[in-house]
Amino acid sequence: MSAPVILVLGHSGQLARALADRGGGDIVTAGRPDFDLTHPDASERLLDRLRPAAVINAAAYTAVDRAESERELAFALNRDAPAALARACARAGLPLIHVSTDSVFDGTLDRAYREDDAPRPINAYGASKHAGECAVLDALPAALVVRTSWIFGAEGESFVSRLLGWAQEADQLTIVGDQWGRPTYAPALAEALLTLAGRLRDGAASGGLIHLAGGSILSRAEQARLILCAASRRGRRATRIIPIPSSVHLSAAKRPLNAVLDCSLAGGRGLALGPFHDDLEATLDRLLGLVEPSLRPTA
Repeated sequence: MSAPVILVLGHSGQLARALADRGGGDIVTAGRPDFDLTHPDASERLLDRLRPAAVINAAAYTAVDRAESERELAFALNRDAPAALARACARAGLPLIHVSTDSVFDGTLDRAYREDDAPRPINAYGASKHAGECAVLDALPAALVVRTSWIFGAEGESFVSRLLGWAQEADQLTIVGDQWGRPTYAPALAEALLTLAGRLRDGAASGGLIHLAGGSILSRAEQARLILCAASRRGRRATRIIPIPSSVHLSAAKRPLNAVLDCSLAGGRGLALGPFHDDLEATLDRLLGLVEPSLRPTA
């Protein structure tokens, strides 16, 4: 078989699916159960077999609340496995993009977080992702760590699909109104990552850290209102959103109140992503009619 242009680790998550869709025949995905990133020699054997031109790591442990009780597993998947991958890429001389998260910050700043702000995670998931960033860049300083936030799309589970499920039988929903971030459309993020992978491969970009997220800054409650208003225009029932403070929303993991990433660096490199409204319309056009009811919110 001919060598793939880009190897994507992870094939069932929203971002990995979007990368495969956008990249077409230039993408090969690898993930469980066929490929176990936590196996000590798995990355090196996979790279030897496929000989890709670049690697994007979209695989991660993302169960934020469960990570509080599965800390060891979270660190194995979000720190140890990416470190092994970075070492394998370093030996093979391959460019690597590692996808990280806004959850590496504590959310206490009164402005958007820049790449040079000190990470201070406040939950186990964020701590494991920050450890993964450090491990990747220690093993391969030329790697590019891309922090993003609040990924959504029509493939896989996201806040959009969960909210639609909750609203199917509810006249009103309580959603936190003091957590702010940038909802990021998976297909748009995938396009930007593929562009960055090409630049790394061609020597037109360097490694380090970059923030790459959607163009709109919203609270969770504002995001929910926009979703349900757009859904109601498509025939779904009208459901009222009641904002509540995070302090009364019980969850195992604490979330940063300000999860807004400063994406100026990405914008200056021609990688600005679009506003939430446009991406939401495209998502709902595909998603509605396919959504299954899911668990109701606890708060």
